[in-house]
Amino acid sequence: MQPPLFIRPLLAVEEQELKAGLRSRDAFTLRRSQILLASARGARSTQIAAYLGCDDQTVRNALRAFEKEALGCPTVKSSAPKRVHAIWSTERDEELRESLHQSPRVFGKLRSTWTLQLIAEVCFARGMTSRELSGEAIRRTLKRLDIHWKRAKHWMTSPNPH
Repeated sequence: MQPPLFIRPLLAVEEQELKAGLRSRDAFTLRRSQILLASARGARSTQIAAYLGCDDQTVRNALRAFEKEALGCPTVKSSAPKRVHAIWSTERDEELRESLHQSPRVFGKLRSTWTLQLIAEVCFARGMTSRELSGEAIRRTLKRLDIHWKRAKHWMTSPNPH
């Protein structure tokens, strides 16, 4: 069994900041301040969790965040990923361009015109992508390649009724 987790003794400035966090309009800051002040008073994580009506893992997360960030931990951080992995490899750009200059029938499809979903299917079947991409992902890739994509909006009609 692991020993109970507590934060280090607070400095006067830190205690003032956390007490100011108790008056915050942001619920995250308020909750983190309550957790840290209770831990500084000597309450265990299970006791704090029961008192605040949250999970004890939430309390442990707050205590560990305080160890790393000190007074930076009561504020909400961005939930955006730190690294963004491209879904389309730039090494495959020219291969995509060449594929678009051919008819879909060359790739065994029953259409003569490309759709975004059809491009995604062909790219996956040819091993250009590790998974089948959405039409939106293909549209963004084409936009990055400066290929303007417009879907057919109006049907051409023949003046001949037959």
